[in-house]
Amino acid sequence: MTADDTVPASRGRITITEIARQAGVSVPTVSRVVNGRSDVSPGTRARVEDLLRLHGYRKRPAAARTRAALLDLVFNDLDSPWAVEIIRGVEEIAHAAGVGTVVSAIHGRSGDAREWMRNLRARASDGVILVTSALEPTLHEQLRILGVPLVVVDPMGSPAVDTPTIGAANWAGGLAATEHLLSLGHRRIGLIAGPPRLLCSRARYDGYRAALEAAGLTVDETLVVPGDFRPESGFTGCTALLGLPEPPTAVFAASDQMALGAIEALRRRGLRAPEDMSVVGFDDLPEVRWSAPPLTTVRQPLADMGKLAARTVLSLARGERPDSPRVELGTELVVRSSTAPPRGAS
Repeated sequence: MTADDTVPASRGRITITEIARQAGVSVPTVSRVVNGRSDVSPGTRARVEDLLRLHGYRKRPAAARTRAALLDLVFNDLDSPWAVEIIRGVEEIAHAAGVGTVVSAIHGRSGDAREWMRNLRARASDGVILVTSALEPTLHEQLRILGVPLVVVDPMGSPAVDTPTIGAANWAGGLAATEHLLSLGHRRIGLIAGPPRLLCSRARYDGYRAALEAAGLTVDETLVVPGDFRPESGFTGCTALLGLPEPPTAVFAASDQMALGAIEALRRRGLRAPEDMSVVGFDDLPEVRWSAPPLTTVRQPLADMGKLAARTVLSLARGERPDSPRVELGTELVVRSSTAPPRGAS
């Protein structure tokens, strides 16, 4: 809700900000009263309503929207080819709909997120796609008050019940990656995990664990090392695994970039994939088919996730509701040359 969402019947125009100041409450509180929300105390409601009547305010009818004019696409970071694939998908749908796209990174800092919100208000964005990021509850509330639809891609945690989310079948992908290595004869399989705060990371780990348990193996926690989806953490994680008294014969890296870091760690030790260690990634970024060796990986449809997120937020901007608030797109194992039976296997 903004000052322009109400119109004074009297000549002297007054803003909602001024109403809030006179009532001694916040602007969102005035907006809740104007919109008939119940979460305002009776005393506060009466005070605000008296001021609204005094200044002759009436709610402006909502303008009919047939499409959004501008979308905000918000990442935590933009330093990954993974982000580029999401952007590519969103941009394809936005361009076809004649909609502009603003791409931002908030870097997990509350100050950056608040600055982004100020900029969003100024440009009157009609929809937000939030990718693997988290906004403070107050910012979520401001989006709701402003009437800006929100779609979350790869949520960090459990979003609000009424917030549509788009993801991939991460558990199934982790299961398929590990089952592939088991089918080749590997039994000591390491995992370079993603950030545990992300649902997708935890799901990939759970798929890895489920595959091992189905094969009658227990998870050896010494074979599970932390990562952050970046190549440096893949390098560090693989180096740690190679330093074990009995290193794994294969490793599942929970992102392609970490898998490439792991292959580099092998190379610097004078080792090779898959001869000395098989490596599986997750994402199927365009460049991994040209890596040395070409990477076996789990393909998640990143561009398709971006397309679906854009279609969903555009439909929300038209006042439509999605068929399902939670959508998971399928993943697929892509076998290339970075995996093979362990050395000495018959």
